[in-house]
Amino acid sequence: MRVTTEVDGDAVAHVELCRGDGNAIDLAMARGLLDAARSCETARARAVLLTGRGRSFCVGGDLREFAAVPGNRLAGHLTDVTDALHGALRILAGLDAPLVVAVQGAVAGAGLGLTAAADLAFAASDAGFTAAYTGIGYSPDAGVTWSLPRLVGPGRARDLLLTNRRITAAEALAMGLVARVVAPERLAAQAAAAARTLAHGATGAYGVTRRLVSGALSASFDEHLDAEARGLAAAAVSAEGREGVSAFVAKRRPDFVHPPFGGHGDHGDPS
Repeated sequence: MRVTTEVDGDAVAHVELCRGDGNAIDLAMARGLLDAARSCETARARAVLLTGRGRSFCVGGDLREFAAVPGNRLAGHLTDVTDALHGALRILAGLDAPLVVAVQGAVAGAGLGLTAAADLAFAASDAGFTAAYTGIGYSPDAGVTWSLPRLVGPGRARDLLLTNRRITAAEALAMGLVARVVAPERLAAQAAAAARTLAHGATGAYGVTRRLVSGALSASFDEHLDAEARGLAAAAVSAEGREGVSAFVAKRRPDFVHPPFGGHGDHGDPS
C-alpha cells in the first residue's frame, strides 16, 4: 500500500504517501494517488489533508524504476505515470474541498508539484525544496510549470526549474510557495487543525473561490468580474449562504456542515 486514504468524522480526507524511502513516485504510487483522489471525490470530503510518512514528504519520481524500464518502453511507462498523477491532481483541483499539504524533509520533483497544488501548504522548518527535473535531463510534470509561476512569479520559477537550487522552508515561505512554516514536531497537529477548521466551513463557497483564483490569470478583468458576480449570486441563495447570513444576524456561529435551510446547495461553476 503506497497511499492510504481515511475520511474522519469531520469529513477530512487524510491522504498519506507511505511508500518509504522518500516516498518516490513509481507507477503503482501514481495510481494509488489517483485512487485516493477518487475516494475523496466519492466520499464528498469537506477538506483534504495530504502528508508523507517518514523523514521526507516526496523526493519525486522513482528513478530506479525508470532506469529499469527498457528504452523502447520508457516513454509509454512515463506517460502511464503522469496520466495517473495528473489525473489525481485534476480531481483534487476540481473538488470544492480545499487541499492542505504538510511537507517535511526533502521535497523534490513531483513532490514540489504536490506542494504547489495546495490551497494551504505547511512546511516543517527542516524542509528543503528543489525542482530536480533538469538535473537528470527531464522536463517538469505534476503541474509545476503551471502552479509555480503563479505562486512565485515567472522569473523565480525559471530560476528554480533551470538551476535546481535547493531552497529552505524560510525561503519557500518568503517566495509564497508555502503558507506556513512550523516546528517539525508541530507540523502534523497544525496541518490537521487547519484541515479540520476548513472542513467546518462553507464548502460550496470554497469551491467557487478555488475556481476563481485558478482562473484569475487566464481571464480578462471583465470576464473575471462577471464570474465573481455569478458565483456570489449563486452563493447567496445556497443553503450555506442563507445559513451564514442568518447566523450573522442572530450573532451565532454558522453551521455550514448541517445548514438548517436544507442541503448544501449548488454554487455552480463561475467560469
